[in-house]
Amino acid sequence: MKQQLIMKLLAGMAGLGIALGAATAHASPEADRQEFIKYYTSKYPDVKLEDYVYGALAFDADSKAQYDAIMEFPPFEADIEKGRKMWETPFKNGKTYASCLPNGGKQIAGNYPMFDDAKGKVVTLQDAINDCRTTNGEEAFKINDMKTMGVLTAYMRTLSDGMLMNIKVEGPKAMAAYEDGKKTFFTRKGQLNFACANCHVQNAGTRLRSELISPAVGHAVHWPVFRGGDSLVTLQQRYDGCFKQVRAVPPAQGGTTMNNLEYFHSALSNGMPMKASVFRK
Repeated sequence: MKQQLIMKLLAGMAGLGIALGAATAHASPEADRQEFIKYYTSKYPDVKLEDYVYGALAFDADSKAQYDAIMEFPPFEADIEKGRKMWETPFKNGKTYASCLPNGGKQIAGNYPMFDDAKGKVVTLQDAINDCRTTNGEEAFKINDMKTMGVLTAYMRTLSDGMLMNIKVEGPKAMAAYEDGKKTFFTRKGQLNFACANCHVQNAGTRLRSELISPAVGHAVHWPVFRGGDSLVTLQQRYDGCFKQVRAVPPAQGGTTMNNLEYFHSALSNGMPMKASVFRK
């Protein structure tokens, strides 16, 4: 049965480059985004583009209805409250996160990841939080520590709920980082020889076992998510899981490869509203 599922995902892979020719060449980020949108909307003309912020739920009305019911009384409100308390608790020097982030930390999450020209690399929202901490004499959080960085980021994203994703790729160095992330997205990896695109482009909207596969456009607007109601997962943790599921050794979370992948991946959702915080199965 498992082998049949794998073969189903592999079917038609040869046509992926043709279907997304512009996205696999050195196209501009906006051209890539438009090519992805064209691909999805042609394949699923009855699905509204604005519904892609809900991921795989866009393809299943019953699942979306269940999601709406759960979100009326989110099971993760206690975690968001923990993040709020962390956000508002002053550092030892009396300053706060709001004092060292643009616009007091409000309506900025959709700008991340961003390319930092001074550092010559992509920085994520988590990097910005840690920069704030170390600048104020505090120790940096571990990127994948959900009790600290996870809940703090989950709360901080609520300060940008509804903001339109606004990832900028300007200049040759930023473009090189974007292209590196795109290469990772389209490169087959692991013993199963899958690329991110094989699932989230070629097979978006189809089922793997009992679960629908989500489209890449709209992905980045709703992370971190609370899976199963209370298990917090960041976008890079999900990347980590995907690498392992195709039996590949994942790059380090917070490292260049992961950050560049998030940079490319997030740019695909430009113009879509942030959704924070959300439930996923």
